[in-house]
Amino acid sequence: MSTKSLIMLAAFPILLTACAPQAELVKTRSDMTDLREDVKTTKARVQELQKRLDQENQGFQKRIDTLDASTKGASEVQKGLADAGSKMDQLGMDMQLLQGKLEENNFRISELAQKLDDRAVKIAELNARIEELEAKVKVLSGGTGTAATSQTGTASRDKQATKTIEPSEAYRQAKSDYDKGNFELALAGFQNYLTQFPNTSQSDKAQYWVGECYYSLKQFDKAINAFSKVLQNHPKSEKTAGAKLKIGLSYQNEKNPAKAKEYLRKVVKEHPGSNEAQIAKSRLAKLGK
Repeated sequence: MSTKSLIMLAAFPILLTACAPQAELVKTRSDMTDLREDVKTTKARVQELQKRLDQENQGFQKRIDTLDASTKGASEVQKGLADAGSKMDQLGMDMQLLQGKLEENNFRISELAQKLDDRAVKIAELNARIEELEAKVKVLSGGTGTAATSQTGTASRDKQATKTIEPSEAYRQAKSDYDKGNFELALAGFQNYLTQFPNTSQSDKAQYWVGECYYSLKQFDKAINAFSKVLQNHPKSEKTAGAKLKIGLSYQNEKNPAKAKEYLRKVVKEHPGSNEAQIAKSRLAKLGK
């Protein structure tokens, strides 16, 4: 059997292998679309419940005022308070359940997004291997001899030796280092992630954690620069509130209260109801609005 035939036979299982990640990629994308629709519906439900809760609060207050003004018996006042309180408790429980569902769905979306990243890298690697084999076939068809074949084989072995780590594993390792307090190691890991995988679903988070590493290392000027990249390059990221807050806190540590207040006010204004907004309010109170 000729060398060309052997290469064609070697390429066949790789072509088959490439089909599997492609099919998984399509299925994962479909799952993510369904989850995003579920998140959209749940968010709308949460907003509706919040509106109802606000209305109940207003009605509750009006009822108290009416009952107080009408000088009715204490038992009726207590009954009214109990009924209104029961409704508010139920609405609060409904909102907690929906918030829990939102958090669960967001976690699942993040997991699926990382799977998409891994599969996209795997497909790229398989495509590269197919291209190498096609190049070998072309070389042999041109009759250039064994020297060219040997060179292509060496290049193929070199590429296999430098096989890229999966994006999800690179991110996990860097985050694990950060959680252990190894901030310099984590910083190198997140920076390497951004170099290798600049356009993945986790690139905004990796950029945010670069800022957190600098912040933990008390390199506040570099932290401000890193967090600013989150706002510039990923304006719709879920990390924007945290990035603005940390920019404000970094300016505070840099003894620049004017810039600190500017960013803390942005957090309160642009992300009301968030945990970051609560922290920003607390810091603004200490700085003196």
